[in-house]
Parts: sequence; structure tokens; C-alpha cells
Amino acid sequence: MTEPAKFTGLSRLLHWLTAALVFSALFVGFVMVNSVGSYAQLIVVHKALGALILLVMVVRIVNRWTHHPPAWPPTIGALEGRLVGLSEKLLYTLLLLQPLVGWAMLSAAGGPIVVFGIVHLPRIAPFDAQLYWVLRQAHSVIAYTLMAVIAAHISAVLLHTLTLRDRLIERMTFRFRTKVDRSRA
Repeated sequence: MTEPAKFTGLSRLLHWLTAALVFSALFVGFVMVNSVGSYAQLIVVHKALGALILLVMVVRIVNRWTHHPPAWPPTIGALEGRLVGLSEKLLYTLLLLQPLVGWAMLSAAGGPIVVFGIVHLPRIAPFDAQLYWVLRQAHSVIAYTLMAVIAAHISAVLLHTLTLRDRLIERMTFRFRTKVDRSRA
């Protein structure tokens, strides 16, 4: 059986790095808003994750503009291909918008915006309690929307992997080859 077409190594690395950062940020964010005692420590981690997500997403967008994705397997028709394209654009938009809204929310809160303990970010929104409230609600709505889109993405990959068995997942995975002792086989 021939190997399926793959994304570039950099594209795959950025995909899995984004996934790890986003799952971490969502987890820390959920624990943070539901934990009174640990909020101060968790917000520091959450801000750092958000800054990293924003940086990685900018690199991903540039990478995507300069490297075309591999062809779809034959199991994906024209309509499904268009739907996948739209869902990917939605996912990229949410992944770029979420850290920007978080940054704007911190700006509207009025305190210093320090990431990694040393990087001072400029304000991108005016100090305004009403704006802070709106941005905080938007940040929550985007987080839940992001979770739904990610769940749909994972569900589609599982459908293709477990039901259609078209090896779609191999486009985005790394394959670590090991030497096989053929004399024992």
C-alpha cells in the first residue's frame, strides 16, 4: 500500500505544538476560573500559553500561505473538501482571535500585561471596565466555540481513521521507523 501524501514536517510540528498549547490553555483556563485559591498562579501560566499560541498561530498562517497542503484521499468528495476548508478557516480564526481577545481583555483591565515574567506587552485596548466585561464574555464564548470545533475536528479524524480507514490521519502524524529483525519473522 502506498504512503498517503503528508503535510511538511514543519506543518506537522506546528499542528501538534498548537494542539498541546491549546489543550493546556483550555485546561488551565477552566481550572483557573473555578479555583479561588490558585487563580493568581494559574493566570500567569494561562497568559504565557496564550502568548505562545498567538506566536505559533502567526507562524502557522505564514507556513500555510507558503506550503500547500497535500491532496485529499479519494474518500473525501468535493462537498466534504469544501466543508473541511471552511472548518479549518474557522479553527484558524478562533485560534488567532482567542489570544488577541485575551490580550485586549487584560488591556481593558488596566493592570500591567507581563508574560513569562519579563515581557511587557503594550495595551491593545483602552482601560475600561465595561469593555473588560464584554471581552471577558467573548473570551469565554470563543473558548467554548473552540472546544466544539476541536471536538468536530477530532470526530472527523476518528471517522476517517476507524470507519473509512483511508489513512487520513497519517497526513499529520510522524512515523518513527524502527529496525525490524527480519530473521526472526
